[in-house]
Amino acid sequence: MSNAVAALVGKIQAVVSIINRRRWLAISVAAALAPVLAVGVAFVPNRYEAKAQVYVDTQTVLKPLMSGLTFEPDIDQQVRMLARTLISRPNLQRLLEVPDLQLNDPDPERREETVSRLMSKLRVVSAGADNLYEISYRGQSPEQARRLVEAIVELFVQSGVSAKQRDSQDAGQFIEDQIRSYEEKLVEAENRLKEFKVRNFGASGVSSQDYFTRVSVLSDEAGKLRVELNAAEKAMEAYRRSLQGEVSQASKDGVSSPAVAEIETRLDAQYKLLDEALHRFTEQHPDVINGRRVIADLKAELARRKDAAARGLPVPGAERMNAANPVYQKLRISLAETEAQVASLRAQLANKQSALEEARAVGDRMPQVEAELAQLNRDYDVIRKNYEVMVSRREAAQLGVKLNESSQMAEFRVVEPPKVSGAPVFPSRLQLSLMAALFTFVVGIAAAVAVNFFKPTVDSVTALKQLSRRPVLGSVSMQVAPHALHRQRVDAVRFKGAVAALMLLQAIWLGWVAFHS
Repeated sequence: MSNAVAALVGKIQAVVSIINRRRWLAISVAAALAPVLAVGVAFVPNRYEAKAQVYVDTQTVLKPLMSGLTFEPDIDQQVRMLARTLISRPNLQRLLEVPDLQLNDPDPERREETVSRLMSKLRVVSAGADNLYEISYRGQSPEQARRLVEAIVELFVQSGVSAKQRDSQDAGQFIEDQIRSYEEKLVEAENRLKEFKVRNFGASGVSSQDYFTRVSVLSDEAGKLRVELNAAEKAMEAYRRSLQGEVSQASKDGVSSPAVAEIETRLDAQYKLLDEALHRFTEQHPDVINGRRVIADLKAELARRKDAAARGLPVPGAERMNAANPVYQKLRISLAETEAQVASLRAQLANKQSALEEARAVGDRMPQVEAELAQLNRDYDVIRKNYEVMVSRREAAQLGVKLNESSQMAEFRVVEPPKVSGAPVFPSRLQLSLMAALFTFVVGIAAAVAVNFFKPTVDSVTALKQLSRRPVLGSVSMQVAPHALHRQRVDAVRFKGAVAALMLLQAIWLGWVAFHS
């Protein structure tokens, strides 16, 4: 460790020795470089920075309430994209039209240069937190920098609102165009389906069943109806036989004697009426003629009933007697219900049989018809579903537009209004002057070391040993004469004076720069 320190000290002493030997070269280079740097710094203007911070609040109360009711775009992503594209050529060209900025120039080339310069100096960066952005600009004029930042902030806010409005309008227009297109397609599909059904009336059948399934179902249903009809017909015949038996039993029980007696009683009464009429009128009188006709009818009816009773057949009198029989009444009601059931089953069987015959008649072209119908229904369903989806999205889009009109989903808040720093930003003219003053001395020292590197001077045994890389046998001391010592003292005083003058001039220059800054 001590050897390293000793080596370092030795190197420092060597550098100091070199600077001391070539001090006039160093001060000359510094003095020559100082005015050049002063002139260069004089042409560098001070720059002032204007800053503003804008926070975009995307978390509103309506956002969770409207979840699922309307389309919710990624507002955070839109804001990030808006911040990235804010410093664009079209936006900056709009800024040139602002009168307060005084940037408008009729020359197209100068306008393009101004836009390019603004694009390189304007900054919109994230300030660390989510949706917190810092807008900054560095320019020569503090007031112009502040106005530019104000214009950019206003453009940021307006771009957010107008972008949402344009997106909503574009989306609504696109959906309306799609709905009109799907309406036309839906009408065309409905017309094709209607024309197909009219053209293939009786052959299209039920779209949910194919031909073979429909024929099988019709055959099964017709078979079931035949079975039910056969059972109902047998039941009807049984009821008829039972009813006939009740009537025959009533005739055998002597129902015909009271019936014959009734006819005879009526016949006797008619004879009496006819006698009275003959005493009063002639044979051509209507009452006489009508009386004789009634008597003839009663005689015929009496003869018929006597003949039926003699052969054991039912007679009308038996039916009137059976009207009070409860068994007879139940048989008549059951027979009527069975006859109605038989008639209904026959009608249903006829319809099913007709449908089955029609289906079998078109059996050769039924598969093709079914395939075409399935294709038409599939196309129609797809178009209808798409149409319904577009209509529902139109409602969601309209709700979103109303939501944007009533309340902004993203609120732009200016957290820190545009303001300009009181002092010029780094590097200011004063800071450049300080660096230039130090730089002149550094360059002077570097020049002395560089000259010594190319033209080394040996002033010690150590330097000679390092330069020659050979052992040194000895050294000879030098005795300085009094007049030489005097010259050395005078030279040292002159050097110190030159250094002091240079530093004084540098200090005066720095003071002047600081005063004007």
